[in-house]
Amino acid sequence: MLMKAENAMNEADPARVLASVDEGTPVSVKIRERIAAARKRFHANDNIADFIRPGELEALLDEVTGKMEGVLSSLVIDTENDHNTADTARRVAKMYVNEVFKGRYVHPPAITEFPNAEHLNELMIVGPITVRSACSHHFCPVIGKVWIGVMPNERTNVIGLSKYARIAEWIMNRPQIQEEAVIQLADLIQDKTQPDGLAIVMEASHFCMAWRGVKDMDSKMINSVMRGAFLKDANLRREFLALIPRS
Repeated sequence: MLMKAENAMNEADPARVLASVDEGTPVSVKIRERIAAARKRFHANDNIADFIRPGELEALLDEVTGKMEGVLSSLVIDTENDHNTADTARRVAKMYVNEVFKGRYVHPPAITEFPNAEHLNELMIVGPITVRSACSHHFCPVIGKVWIGVMPNERTNVIGLSKYARIAEWIMNRPQIQEEAVIQLADLIQDKTQPDGLAIVMEASHFCMAWRGVKDMDSKMINSVMRGAFLKDANLRREFLALIPRS
């Protein structure tokens, strides 16, 4: 009798049926569906903050925790009796969602821009900025430094020095490939400041080489992006490269 009453209530209220179905849908599926409906990408180094609703990041954290518990179980680790791994699934989930991959799930930091009132047009270099990321292939740490060179003009927006570090952190806090990370960082700074020239050099150690694989502890990867005046003017490019104090 009670079941009949519930069925009748659900038939009378389709919204309640949809809410019930939605309640049982994993939050990751809901987010994926929104991205698919917008015909957008959700690659490892893409930001998907626009598709996450209030409260869903906490639900995603719970979902990742449950999946990590399954990974530990499949690795035949007795998390129920091993005090060292009892809370590992939650710790790993928090690390991914709230820290090392945070740049995927939150909007960019607020960047206050100021007009170039003094019409500065001399080379400015910011760095080394310490950056931390993880490679998309093995989720191993990528740790290094970034140098940013800006050749402003009278129309260039000026941003605070600390904001370059905040922008770099937001870009790097995702699973990344170093070559793509530097391009994403250049695109964002170019959009924010509109300089005559922009140069970025990144030097990093990749633990997918140091911790596993060939286990080479000393190898580093260095790559650069040169745009505008830095690409066209060899003297300016040489000046920038000569001034960055790499070890």
